[in-house]
Amino acid sequence: MERWWQYLTPGPAQLRTGLACLGVGMQRGRLPTVGPRTLDHWVAVLVTSGRGWFAEPDGTRRPVTGPAVLWLRPGVEHHYAPDEHGWAEYFVDFTGPATAAYAELGLLPETPVVPLTGSESAQRVVARIAGACRRGGPLVGVDAAAGVHELLVELRRHRADLDPEGAPVLEVLRRDACLPLTVGDHARRAGMTVAELRRAVRSVGAVGPKEYLLAVRLNEAKELLAASELPVAAVARRVGYEDPAYFTRIFTRRVGVAPTVFRAQQYRGEGQLRTVRREELAAELTGLYGPERGRAEAGRATG
Repeated sequence: MERWWQYLTPGPAQLRTGLACLGVGMQRGRLPTVGPRTLDHWVAVLVTSGRGWFAEPDGTRRPVTGPAVLWLRPGVEHHYAPDEHGWAEYFVDFTGPATAAYAELGLLPETPVVPLTGSESAQRVVARIAGACRRGGPLVGVDAAAGVHELLVELRRHRADLDPEGAPVLEVLRRDACLPLTVGDHARRAGMTVAELRRAVRSVGAVGPKEYLLAVRLNEAKELLAASELPVAAVARRVGYEDPAYFTRIFTRRVGVAPTVFRAQQYRGEGQLRTVRREELAAELTGLYGPERGRAEAGRATG
């Protein structure tokens, strides 16, 4: 049997970042049975080779064949072991309030046993986390937490149980996102029902098609606002919105500032940006906030 591990005790500042690594390790060979036990934090157990089993709280046993990842959830009993020939595993313990958002994004699945298409890239990330722990120093927690984030992304990217049609559908959506089309229009163009499109997109994107299209449109709008002096109405049309007022409402709610304010803050075009008068900005914001707040917001934005 071969094994090593490193453990960390994150301080309050590290925990406030939302994600903290608690430990990392590797075991290989005829390993003992784990559990039944319950932990108060997450663990990703990366089985790179070998076979075994994982028992759910109700006693149901799932077969495990490497490469695969076992997701040990906080507060949920787990019980697992390799078969008599043993297996090779890497594990990373982590915690923090950000794990709720990672779960919502699909990076921490509810399924406890997830097959992988490969484990090499994830192994390299685990090795970097281990290296950070061995080096120590005042930034070890930040370094290790960055590795945990990268590991979650890699494990998601190499899931073998996701719909293989999802990736090309996502690419088509990204290509056509700024056309003035509804989600239903996109589904028909792809030869799918809306439900089929939603399943395909969520299988690889962890969000629905509407949310994905909105993100692509807003990203393109930001680029146009930062690089050009196109009127906001023209930017809205370029990214698929015929109604500039609706575009301004959506942009402001998601970005936090109106399109004109974003341009004033982020403009990187070659020419000299024309100064937006307070009256113009107030007129733009009045439709969003009403006359009184629109004038107030314009005053703050223009100083």
